[in-house]
Amino acid sequence: MKYRITAQHTHACNITLPASKSISNRALIIRAMARSTHPIHHLAVCDDTEVLSKALNGNDTTIDIGAAGTAMRFLTAYFASQEGSDVTITGSDRMLQRPIAPLVEALRQLGASIEYVGNEGFPPLRIKGSKLQGGHITMPGNISSQFISAILLIAPYMQQALHITLQGEILSLPYIDMTIGMMRHFGASVSRSDNRIEVHPSPYEPMPYDIEPDYSAASYWYQIAALNGHSYHLAHLPATSLQGDAMIAIYATLWGVKTAFDSNGATLSASQSGSDKPLQLNLMGEPDLAQTIAITCALRGQHFSIEGISNLRIKESNRIEALISEAAKLGYIFTSPRPDCLVWNGERCEVQHPIVIDTHNDHRMAMAFAPAALCHEEIWIDNPQVVSKSYPHYWSDLQEAGFIITHNETKENNSCL
Repeated sequence: MKYRITAQHTHACNITLPASKSISNRALIIRAMARSTHPIHHLAVCDDTEVLSKALNGNDTTIDIGAAGTAMRFLTAYFASQEGSDVTITGSDRMLQRPIAPLVEALRQLGASIEYVGNEGFPPLRIKGSKLQGGHITMPGNISSQFISAILLIAPYMQQALHITLQGEILSLPYIDMTIGMMRHFGASVSRSDNRIEVHPSPYEPMPYDIEPDYSAASYWYQIAALNGHSYHLAHLPATSLQGDAMIAIYATLWGVKTAFDSNGATLSASQSGSDKPLQLNLMGEPDLAQTIAITCALRGQHFSIEGISNLRIKESNRIEALISEAAKLGYIFTSPRPDCLVWNGERCEVQHPIVIDTHNDHRMAMAFAPAALCHEEIWIDNPQVVSKSYPHYWSDLQEAGFIITHNETKENNSCL
């Protein structure tokens, strides 16, 4: 299926964002570890969270998490800590290509029994649960923060205190701090000093929890406001957030988008005061914003250099390669002179006609490129249903804002083919 998107008559509107899947997934693990019966309010309704919830509440011995990377990492640690469990975790073809060795090795050092079913260093995994020991481990800081968070979330139930030393630069540190903050909220004894984290044995306190809206999802509305100048009210979006992607409110000021917070959420308003000067950012803490920022800058004619994004190569797609290939269809030549960066210096190429964006089975590719319809007569998005991974009602929200979306399902009636 492909969606045809046009945006000649967009307008201001109110948007209810999905709940944060990052917070939801952590809350689910904490709730399961605590054996809590208290509710989680406003739990994210998306593929990743539903897969994780089903695995935690089911009795399957083989768990297929599809493309849900968070579920793969968090469930690996969770089941490794559950005495008597014996499960195999597998996933999509792409998931079986995403490395997991740093997490497995760290868990083995703590006493876990984990075997590779297929290729060494990659899922599927067979996990036999046991009481983990704790102690001192060292992990590289430039790996997925989910590896570190996965271990932290189960650490209060280890036999002795866990001490983690992170070596080198630390990627996605806000996500680690999100985990620590949520653990403390539920009564865990956890501290971080620079690259050292310490967790003492102390069970979580069962209690209800309320999930805040997703700032990653909000980033697409900052993008849209920057491109069309309209105002958008994002219901219940908090001024103070656990989410690193809340930095989009600061980055968007460079495009002239301001944020006014009140008790009902946030109102985004655009002005003509945005800068067209080249943008230089290090997104080591917020790599999920890279696609949104890169495409917005290019559509505004703003040169950019984005660093600190080496881990984008092992996401749902190789996001750096995907951005380079799909931006070229819009007429922009992005380059990656080093593995951790993406650059656009203004170089252009011929625009594809029609513009058909391949999502690379990546939800953020679909959502970051769709607003390009504001600058082109039409945009086609292939495999648009991938947004269900994090923002299932994204397309209906675009329609609420005046985007026109039509679709063709077969080659015979698809004018794009």
